[in-house]
Amino acid sequence: MSPAELTKTDAVTVRRKTERADYRRESANAILDEALVAHVGFVVDGQPFVIPMAFSRDNDRLILHGSVASRLLRTLDQGVPVCVTVTLLDAIVLARSQFHTSMNYRSVVVVGIARAVKDPDDKRAAMKAMVEHVAPGRTKEAREPTDKELSQITVVEIPIDTASVKARTEGVLDDADDLALPIWAGVVPVRTVFEEPIAEPDLRAGVERPRSVTPYQRPNGSR
Repeated sequence: MSPAELTKTDAVTVRRKTERADYRRESANAILDEALVAHVGFVVDGQPFVIPMAFSRDNDRLILHGSVASRLLRTLDQGVPVCVTVTLLDAIVLARSQFHTSMNYRSVVVVGIARAVKDPDDKRAAMKAMVEHVAPGRTKEAREPTDKELSQITVVEIPIDTASVKARTEGVLDDADDLALPIWAGVVPVRTVFEEPIAEPDLRAGVERPRSVTPYQRPNGSR
């Protein structure tokens, strides 16, 4: 069983607004399970890159995959240091002052060494985790990848160990001197809405909408 607390190092320690920091594994997992896009940071020949990618959490590891021709994955395949950031936006915070305009969010930062997933069975399991993250239940509905298809992709894993969570959940934090200003202040909530699925025009007659999109929703219940 994994420890309840994440490993806290200088690389992931929150130094500003430390009261917003969280180093519990369950907090990180909840954000990772809800989010769909990760920003992956790495360095090639001294040049930093940050690439948005689909990802999944498979127990205590992050899974990334893509074409074998991908520069990112070719680099990660070499076992290089990587930083993965996942953010969920919850609200726009509009203060009376420009200085205190902000956002409410939940974020996770994971740093570690990427490792290539080479074992065919583990690679197949990692791909299943990826599909299940994108659409829970979909692996029971869609065809499994062939060996040829698996050979065309690179899969890497990053341990969810050295990581931290940071979140802002407050309302407006205006200065006391600004409270009497005749300026509107407040919070604009943000939520992701998934609309009605649109079937492909070449879908065979009689194929019904699967359970994975009836309705489609994320782990927090958003649709």
